[in-house]
Amino acid sequence: MIDPFKRLARKGLFLFDPETAHSMSIAALKSGLVPACQITPDPRLRQTVAGLTFENPLGMAAGYDKNAEVPEALLKLGFGFTEIGTVTPKPQAGNPRPRIFRLVEDEAVINRLGFNNEGHEAAFARLAALSGKGIVGVNIGANKDSEDRIADYVAGIRRFHSVARYFTANISSPNTPGLRDLQARESLAALLSSVLAARDEVAAASGRKVPVFLKIAPDLTEEGMDDIAAEALSHALDGLIVSNTTLSRDGLKDQRQAKETGGLSGVPLFEKSTSVLARMRKRVGAALPIIGVGGVSSAETALEKIRAGADLVQLYSCMVYEGPGLPGDIVRGLSKLMDREKAATIGELRDTRLDYWAARKV
Repeated sequence: MIDPFKRLARKGLFLFDPETAHSMSIAALKSGLVPACQITPDPRLRQTVAGLTFENPLGMAAGYDKNAEVPEALLKLGFGFTEIGTVTPKPQAGNPRPRIFRLVEDEAVINRLGFNNEGHEAAFARLAALSGKGIVGVNIGANKDSEDRIADYVAGIRRFHSVARYFTANISSPNTPGLRDLQARESLAALLSSVLAARDEVAAASGRKVPVFLKIAPDLTEEGMDDIAAEALSHALDGLIVSNTTLSRDGLKDQRQAKETGGLSGVPLFEKSTSVLARMRKRVGAALPIIGVGGVSSAETALEKIRAGADLVQLYSCMVYEGPGLPGDIVRGLSKLMDREKAATIGELRDTRLDYWAARKV
């Protein structure tokens, strides 16, 4: 339940259109107006995934801090890690406004932003100036007008290798025409071969190997999931992020806003994304790291992602409705759930409801 203060703050913020409100929240984080979250570290929540040690399993998903303006401020809210981007080689304006829509009854968001960002150089300059404390991932993509999209991803690896703790290759946004075609097996094989070869080349020169994750859509067919799993394993990918936004509009209350084109995120995405997560876990086996995203709004939903096969979880849209206190609430809540479950580590709870979620075809 949202408390009265949060309800009043949300009402004030919701007087503005979503994109203006987003810019205001970035400005507030930059200015220090948003207080840091005081969390006592819980060693039961700490784990090593893809060679990185995370103080807790909760991360901020890409899409919020597109231009690497506030990664350290986000970490102070209680997140165990954050991910900037999606960043493309050249700056681009994205799609025409309005392009973000709140579905308040559904606690959902539809966006068709189209990878609006300031480009590699602006993001790199900001990341290079950071303290280096905390885990900040870089989500890389391709420009809309690119003649060679795979080359754009390779350029991202080369540019950010010195500052990224991990990479995410985002091939699953529905808002760049044709981008999801990169999930097709032949295209995906070519992408992963090029991206991982570039990563290995710069790793050999620098002595620092940065993990690469692949972010996939929740709207895949069974055959599509088979293909992605096969390519992820054959290319020794470091992990998957499941999932991006959905084109589905099933079960929404706000049928007026549901007609807007773009990707849907928030609470309605939880079941679909969690089912796809579990089915991908079944396909790739126990060893490959998976980050679960989609509809995480509480400690209970975060833990359910882990039970369904996730090592780590991310959120974004639910913070639009719950405010900046949400990550701290979730991390503290996870500690309470660990007490209840009498678990020594959060990793013990992974896959404990894998079969249940894998059987659900949402």
